Amino acid sequence: MQKLTYLLSFCFLCFNLQAQSPKNKLGTWYMYNGTHEVSKKIALKTSVHFRYFDFGDTYQQEVYRTGLNYSFHKKINTTLGGVYSVTDNTYKSAGFNLKEYRLYQDLNIKGSLKKLSLKHRVRLAQRFTKQNTTKKTKHRIRYGLFFKYPIFKKWKAYAFNETFIKFATKSFGQNRIGTGIIRKINKNFKLKVGYLNIKSSTNTINRLQLGILVNTNHIKKIS
Repeated sequence: MQKLTYLLSFCFLCFNLQAQSPKNKLGTWYMYNGTHEVSKKIALKTSVHFRYFDFGDTYQQEVYRTGLNYSFHKKINTTLGGVYSVTDNTYKSAGFNLKEYRLYQDLNIKGSLKKLSLKHRVRLAQRFTKQNTTKKTKHRIRYGLFFKYPIFKKWKAYAFNETFIKFATKSFGQNRIGTGIIRKINKNFKLKVGYLNIKSSTNTINRLQLGILVNTNHIKKIS
């Protein structure tokens, strides 16, 4: 574990020493993600992200997400939900923030290979944006493949790749590759530390992800 800590610290230092332009600078995502079971088949999904061009001084985006998840099978479930986000794309320049309301639909298919757990996720999104007086409606589809593997008693390593396609034009939107570790604190709480690379048709950025995962069970309370 000490070696793992040294490795993460070294990666953190390397990225912090990059050039200070927004394209090359290491930014940070502070994340909360929650799953709250209300019955054997239904769960409430909640998420709040605060995203920065750096480690907290230069604001980039805030994202609020909620959804209702239904399990058809222990390996197949779907989520229907909504998102509200505010984005500053100007990086320390005056301008109008981009506000977005979004509807999304997920299909999740789980699997495993010995100790390796995996999940396929297909997400459709209908996006309604407004910047100053300009309003747009966009659609996109995302496909992600997610992996988790236990490395210690309360630790798991994870990795994923997710591709975004603009639905109407069938053109490339962006690709996200991430990896990191998850530490279980107790049955309800986990901590997450990871690295994310986002590549679009015009830009490539790197982000440190720091998150808390909350899972609660309310089945007995309402039965």
